[in-house]
Amino acid sequence: MITILKSNENIQQKLKQILNRNHTEQNNAQQTVDDILYNIKKNGNDALFQYTKQFDGITINEQNIKVTEQEFEYAYKQVSPELIAVIQKAVKRIKQFHQKQKLNSWLEPSTNGEMMGQLIRPLEKVGIYVPGGKASYPSSVLMNAVPAYVAGVSSIVMATPAQKNGRVAPTTLVAAKEAGVNEIYKVGGAQAIAAFAYGTTCIPKVDKICGPGNIYVALAKKSVYGQVNIDSVAGPSEILVIADDSANAVYVAADMLSQAEHDEMASAMLITDSETLAQEVQKQLQLQTEQLERKNIIQKSLDEYGFIVIVKDMNEACELGNIIAPEHMEICTKQPFSLLPHIQNAGAIFLGEYTPEPLGDYIAGPNHVLPTSGTARFFSPLSIDDFIKKSSILSFSKNAFMDLSHDIITFAEGEGLTAHANAVKVRREQL
Repeated sequence: MITILKSNENIQQKLKQILNRNHTEQNNAQQTVDDILYNIKKNGNDALFQYTKQFDGITINEQNIKVTEQEFEYAYKQVSPELIAVIQKAVKRIKQFHQKQKLNSWLEPSTNGEMMGQLIRPLEKVGIYVPGGKASYPSSVLMNAVPAYVAGVSSIVMATPAQKNGRVAPTTLVAAKEAGVNEIYKVGGAQAIAAFAYGTTCIPKVDKICGPGNIYVALAKKSVYGQVNIDSVAGPSEILVIADDSANAVYVAADMLSQAEHDEMASAMLITDSETLAQEVQKQLQLQTEQLERKNIIQKSLDEYGFIVIVKDMNEACELGNIIAPEHMEICTKQPFSLLPHIQNAGAIFLGEYTPEPLGDYIAGPNHVLPTSGTARFFSPLSIDDFIKKSSILSFSKNAFMDLSHDIITFAEGEGLTAHANAVKVRREQL
C-alpha cells in the first residue's frame, strides 16, 4: 500500500530515496559496456554482427542489416489503417508544436562599423535509438525523429533490435517512415550506440545520439559523450500530481498508475491539502491496480517509490513540487492556472483534470522526452534546440577595431598573453 505522509513526517528521507534512484547504478554493467565499445571501435562490423547474434539471437550481415523498402511495404500491411491514421495525426501535431520553436540566424550591424550575429544550422546526421525486440514503441520514434526532421537534419538514421523473425516491429517502421527517418538498422544495445559513435562500414558515424534504452544503452551513451553528442541519460519515469479537494480521486489514481506501470523504479506521487482526497486516492490505487496487467510491477513501484503527502496549503505543495522537479507534473485543482506562476521546476506541466499525462506521451504535440530524477531543475524537454548548432559571427571595420584595440591589449596583457596583445598591436601600428 502506498504511504501517506504528513509534510513533516519523513518526507526528506523519502525524497532522497526517490531523487537518488538511478537505473545506471543497478548493477556492475559498466565493464561489459566498455568491452563492447572497445570491440566495436576496433573490429567494426564483425563485432557488431557477433553481438547481435549473442544478445538478440538474430543473424545479420552486410546484406540484411538495413531495413529495405519491401520491409516498409510489408509493415504498412501489418498495421491497421486506424493506427496508421493516428500515427499520422500525432506526427502532424508534433510537427506543429516543434515548428514554433525554430530560430533564425541573425546579423546586426551598428553605426560604428561593428557587425555581430549568430549562424544557426541543423546537425548533419543524427542517430536515434529505439528499444525493440519484444516491445514496440512508435511514440518514442516520433518524439525523437520529428523534432530532428523539423530542425532540418540532413540524415536521420535509426537503430533498433529486430524481432526473432528478423523483422523490425511493423508499428516502429510505420512511425519511422511517417516521421522522416532515412535509414533503419537492425541492431540494438550498447553495440548500436558504439556503431553510431564510431561508425562501421555498414552504419554511419553520427553527430548526436538520441533515444531511450536499458542500462547498457544508457551507460554506452554516457561513455561515448564527447565523441558524439547525446540527448540525455534518462532515469526512471515519474509523475507528481498536485491536487486539492476538488480533484477526482479516480482520475488522480489512474494517472499515477499510468507511470507506475513503466517499471519497478518508476515513481508516482501525490501532494494534496485534502486528507479526504489522500485516503480516497489510496483506496483507488489498490482497486485499480488489481485490474491492470502489470500489477506486480505497479505494486513494487508504489511500495518503494510512491507516496502521498498531505500539506497545509497549495503554496507548500508548489514548494515541495519544485524540490522534486518531476518529469511529469499534473495540477488538478479548482484553478490550476493560478498555480502556474509558482511552478519553477517540471519537465512537462499538465493543467486540469482533462489533461492526463498520456496525452503528452502520444498525441498532444509537446515532446515526451523529458528530464527525470530531479534534473528538471536544469534540463529541458527534447526540442528543436537539440538538433541545431550555433556559430557566432563577428565583423569589425578599421574604426570599430581601433575603438576597442587599447582595451584588448590591456586585457590580454593582464592575463599574461602577450601574443594576443601583439595581434592587436601590429594592426594598431600600421593604422
